[in-house]
Amino acid sequence: MSTQTQSKTAPISPEVLVQRARDMIPRLKERAAQCDADRKVPEQTIAEMKEAGFFRVLQPKRYGGYEMDPQVFYDVQMALAEGCMSTAWIYGVIGVHNWQIALFDPRAAEDIWGAGDTDVLIASTYMPKGQVTPVEGGFKFSGRWGFSSGIDHCDWVFLGGLIFNEGQPPEYRTFLLPRSDFEVVDTWHVMGLKGTGSKDIVVKDVFVPEYRTHKASDGFMGTNPGRETFTSDLYKLPFGQIFVRAVSTAAIGALQGALDTFLDFAQVRVGDMGNKTSEQAPAQLAASETALAIDEMKLVLNRNFDVLMGKIRAHQPLDDIRQRVHFRHQAAQVVERCARHAYQLFSACGGRGIFVDFPLHRYLLDMMAARAHYANNPEQFGRNYGSVLLGKDNTDFFL
Repeated sequence: MSTQTQSKTAPISPEVLVQRARDMIPRLKERAAQCDADRKVPEQTIAEMKEAGFFRVLQPKRYGGYEMDPQVFYDVQMALAEGCMSTAWIYGVIGVHNWQIALFDPRAAEDIWGAGDTDVLIASTYMPKGQVTPVEGGFKFSGRWGFSSGIDHCDWVFLGGLIFNEGQPPEYRTFLLPRSDFEVVDTWHVMGLKGTGSKDIVVKDVFVPEYRTHKASDGFMGTNPGRETFTSDLYKLPFGQIFVRAVSTAAIGALQGALDTFLDFAQVRVGDMGNKTSEQAPAQLAASETALAIDEMKLVLNRNFDVLMGKIRAHQPLDDIRQRVHFRHQAAQVVERCARHAYQLFSACGGRGIFVDFPLHRYLLDMMAARAHYANNPEQFGRNYGSVLLGKDNTDFFL
């Protein structure tokens, strides 16, 4: 093992990791405009994130990871988002894959990291777009998927597909493919989260072995093929709980970045009519309500994973569907709540807020783009939660 690899995998504390993320904030702000222009997080930023150990937070120890609690992962993500939400977004999405791979048959992780490079990253797009044909030993697989965030930095990808069995509901699986099996198509011309480079993936009739697939039902029930090899309590969490937070939590950090930007601006600004922004009621309320919302959303995030990890460590089943639906709906509300508060801050900036060199609107546009993600739809998951409260059956199994 090289000296560089030893430095990445040596024991490290959560506090040090989060501080490393905070130390990156000024650099991320400096690179944000170029990140947007390139429609891609800079290679330098990815290299720094790897060197800092961020992608190892949820990665199995067997392959150089830290196997830390989810709260550490999200704290790092929120810190990065204060500087650049696109960077934090791909960190959340790519970083959580280093957790999900522990759910697969252990041969899948060996395919990725077994040769010794434990920095290899995995992208994804979970849309159930794959055309799947069972064959001996696995599946023939084809399709086209959108929204593969950070794919330019990854050598493998998770792709969604449905297996149709006569007389039974379709079976959703995640399929793991190497770079040689897919094509990247650049379609990413968007109004927010520009730097995520969330391009299309095209697959044409490739073979995927059975062991490089993962059943959604195993993720829901905790019956994952990797459970005998990757035995940390971390990997007993339901996939639905940890993934949905990976695509919502960056918005909390971005809202903090927007608030800090607003406070720096509003404390000194005098408008064209001679009014001090700091003395205006809309500005005061925007600042106070945003600060409270950030605190509240962080508290809920940490509480929810305290509950889930506490149950796992106490060897209690995670069979309280109402609680899991409750947590799911809370995750789905985050991005829209953050966008509303960011708009409140933007509105209190007056005319200065619309200029392209004023950074607050970038946070707002990134949050609005994040709201388009399927998992960040509060109405859909709110209706399901309300139905469960009213005695109806749960209809969401990505919990």
